[in-house]
Amino acid sequence: MKKITTFLIALSCISAANAEFNPFMGEAENQIAFYIGQGVDNGYIVPLPYHPVPFYIAQFQYSQPTTFFKMPARQSLNVAETLGLGKKYGWDWTDFTIPLVLGSGDVALFYGDNWYTGVGAGVGLQAQQNERLGAKLLFEFKLFYGYRINEEWGIELYAQHFSNANTAEENHSYAFFGIGVNHNF
Repeated sequence: MKKITTFLIALSCISAANAEFNPFMGEAENQIAFYIGQGVDNGYIVPLPYHPVPFYIAQFQYSQPTTFFKMPARQSLNVAETLGLGKKYGWDWTDFTIPLVLGSGDVALFYGDNWYTGVGAGVGLQAQQNERLGAKLLFEFKLFYGYRINEEWGIELYAQHFSNANTAEENHSYAFFGIGVNHNF
């Protein structure tokens, strides 16, 4: 436990040393992004890349830079649409074609001049509850790796998990792996 605490303190000091620099968007004050993802059928908070299903997500995100405990971060508003196209592993994925809205925050844990990796969390609503997630309320967890191609453009790879955090009886989660394109301005 002592080693983990020391590591986390050192990590926050390294990240805080350059808190004015935001690896997500450089000097820009705004970012828009478009993400697409492939669904997987597993309930882990960090989804594993097996059991792909005919379930997809398209997500539009608007972000602004901020900090989280002196670490570079971004706060975002997201609008997404899930799209199910068939049956697999006992689920009719077409039943889960549902729009989502979400507020989220991402923190860069490690970063360099043009790259970053981190975690994100968010809370939002889906337009209707269903037999997979028995509530409209959703919680999100995300892991990502990003690369800023130049001051205006970047790409990200991500793993994303949505669940209702056991606020309803049914909580089978949605999980995605995907890629995104960012534009900074």
